[in-house]
Amino acid sequence: MSASRKEYKRITTNTLIEMKQHGEKISMLTAYDYSMAKAVDAANIDVILVGDSASNVMSGHETTVPITLDQMIYHATAVIRAVKRALVVVDLPFGSYQSDAKEALRSSIRIMKESGAHAVKIEGGKEVKDSMERILNAGIPVMGHLGLTPQSIYKFGTYSVRAREEEEAAKLLADAQLLEKLGCFALVLEKIPAALAAKVAKTVNIPVIGIGAGSAVDGQVLVLHDMLGLTTEFSPRFLRRYMNLYDQMTDAVTSYISDVKANDFPNDKEQY
Repeated sequence: MSASRKEYKRITTNTLIEMKQHGEKISMLTAYDYSMAKAVDAANIDVILVGDSASNVMSGHETTVPITLDQMIYHATAVIRAVKRALVVVDLPFGSYQSDAKEALRSSIRIMKESGAHAVKIEGGKEVKDSMERILNAGIPVMGHLGLTPQSIYKFGTYSVRAREEEEAAKLLADAQLLEKLGCFALVLEKIPAALAAKVAKTVNIPVIGIGAGSAVDGQVLVLHDMLGLTTEFSPRFLRRYMNLYDQMTDAVTSYISDVKANDFPNDKEQY
């Protein structure tokens, strides 16, 4: 039986930890602009991720690699203006933290100060430990991200499920424990076996949010454009489409064009 839900007027990093302790699942979606973020927040989502997936769904790039720090700040600023309840987490984009801890801190400070975001998210485990520590020591909340890490797509060469083999699974578990020890407030696990994700969620005390990581974690995240059916070319097993917005939008636009061509829009009541 699921735990009773407590009403939260504002979600914080501590709220998410409390939700895990009480057995309440955490809901998380992406958003990249004011209008969409306003609707998502009004529905009482717990966490909004200003994801580097904006590179794909907003700019049309094949990967998340091209998006810049300035672009992430632009999207985050628009989202923050819309949000009244959700915790807003912003992805640190590729190249802004990987090799230089000082650069990672500068990037994080820019996101927090210029956008007003509540936290940042970083892909990787032990290999980004120095950057994690530098950011956390500055008092900036950090959400970790393990498993399939899209910013490393050219290293792995595939978007297939990660950590199927024993060695990689052991490393992922160790990385999750390390991120908790460093001070991360939560962790995203992407596209890994459900049994491994369940083990991680039981092992660490911080919330574990899954995407393609089964149901035994502490919450779920999807890309908003995917779950609304605005994207049509992306159909992984873990994706559930709650609408078919692409077809609905094209139907609406087709109707509008038809009405304009037929001089049916505007009618007498739609004029001054």
